[in-house]
Amino acid sequence: MHIATARMALFNYIFAKQNNGKTILRLEDSDRERSKPEFIQDILDCLKWLGLDYDEGPYYQSQRQDIYRKYLQKLLDLDLAYWCFCSAEDLEAEKQYNMSQGVAPVYSGKCASLTQKEAKDLLEQGKRAVIRFRTPKKKISFNDVVRGKIDFDGALIGDFVIAKDLDNALYNFIVVVDDFEMGVTHVIRGEDHISNTPKQIFLQEALGIERPVYAHMSIVLGPDKTKLSKRHGAVGINEYLKSGYLPETLINFIAFLGWNPGTDKEFYTLAELIADFSLEKLQKGGAMFNAKRLDYLNGYYIRQKSAADLTRLCVPFLVAAQMIEPAGEPDTFVIKATGERIKMDFLTKIVQYHQPRLRNLSEIVALSGYFFQERLNYDKSILKWKDESYDDVVKALGVAQTIMASMSNADWDKENLELNILGQAEEFSLSIGRPGKDRGFLLWPLRVSLCGQKMSIGPFEMAEVLGKAKTMARVQEAIASFAPTTESLL
Repeated sequence: MHIATARMALFNYIFAKQNNGKTILRLEDSDRERSKPEFIQDILDCLKWLGLDYDEGPYYQSQRQDIYRKYLQKLLDLDLAYWCFCSAEDLEAEKQYNMSQGVAPVYSGKCASLTQKEAKDLLEQGKRAVIRFRTPKKKISFNDVVRGKIDFDGALIGDFVIAKDLDNALYNFIVVVDDFEMGVTHVIRGEDHISNTPKQIFLQEALGIERPVYAHMSIVLGPDKTKLSKRHGAVGINEYLKSGYLPETLINFIAFLGWNPGTDKEFYTLAELIADFSLEKLQKGGAMFNAKRLDYLNGYYIRQKSAADLTRLCVPFLVAAQMIEPAGEPDTFVIKATGERIKMDFLTKIVQYHQPRLRNLSEIVALSGYFFQERLNYDKSILKWKDESYDDVVKALGVAQTIMASMSNADWDKENLELNILGQAEEFSLSIGRPGKDRGFLLWPLRVSLCGQKMSIGPFEMAEVLGKAKTMARVQEAIASFAPTTESLL
């Protein structure tokens, strides 16, 4: 399932809910080469993840050929369809000739004059054939909810194929039968189906069945205004799930692809969409896919989560990255690099401090990996703040070490660490001859010594999560890396 398919499912779902109707899940798997079990399961899984339940189905078209056969036979008996024995080569030659003459490449109707007996004799002889519909040579129109009145000329469509044989009906015929059999009143789909609509209307008229209401949505476009594809960064819905996007994010994002509420409101729950959505506000122009907005929305919804809920969503990503593994007890894990057992509250602290920075759940792995390492491996040059000397780095780490050593385990938390260390940061800057009371000369080396990278959460948050023993050990490792510490030897 991709973005465009999910949008179609969402708009149909919302419209049905608004009107106390039913959403029918129909899997159009008549193309056996393209319809694989894993694709079908992906669709079912994604609908469940997005929260788009359905009232009926799933119906599999591949299992309904007996129903289609009945309607095909009806058209043949009424002489509204006929068997066509033209070869693929003849049809291609005819098409090329028509195009060279500047006329519509429609079927000539060569087999349309065969009697039913002649067709039966040819079939009994083993001749290969398809079933064509006798398209009326008249103009028709339909009122599209999104696009208004649309006109078509049957003469430009020609007699089109509706089945490979009596047991293999094709899409345009199948959906007409299914819509009727299932009581479908509204069809909301992509604008790429507009050209199919007159064919389906002609079939509805031939079978004497009622026409549903059609609403054709605009296609989804990439930033370059071409049809959305993988090269624009669009992937299957399941890939967004695996990357750490939230279902509420996708629902909100997809809803605004071609729909506008006419207000400044940008965050919608599914219930709010059901209340405010209308087909009349669907836009005719292409809907632009904006990956930055997707990340923005996901960051917003991540920040709305409680720390506990967000942690449970992040845990599978830490497990998949082999940083932790379940310990066999509720809410207990083992850090794989050290064998240390940890509780959920340890992970919750980590997630809570990274929550403001997360754009998707998978980022927790890169952002917090240093918490799950036994030893850090980094270039000690990044311990320097601005033009700080290596000797001053060692002095800064020593000052921080002395302050933290004096703190008890009971007082070891972000607030007390900040209170004790910040009070010395400005004095340290002055003590090494730095004007301006720049706290970075003390805090930067401390922070880097705890994470081994240029970007991270603050040193006090890290120290609180690591605990006193691990914090002191990492600071000491950083100091030891400078032995001997004279500038000249470095």
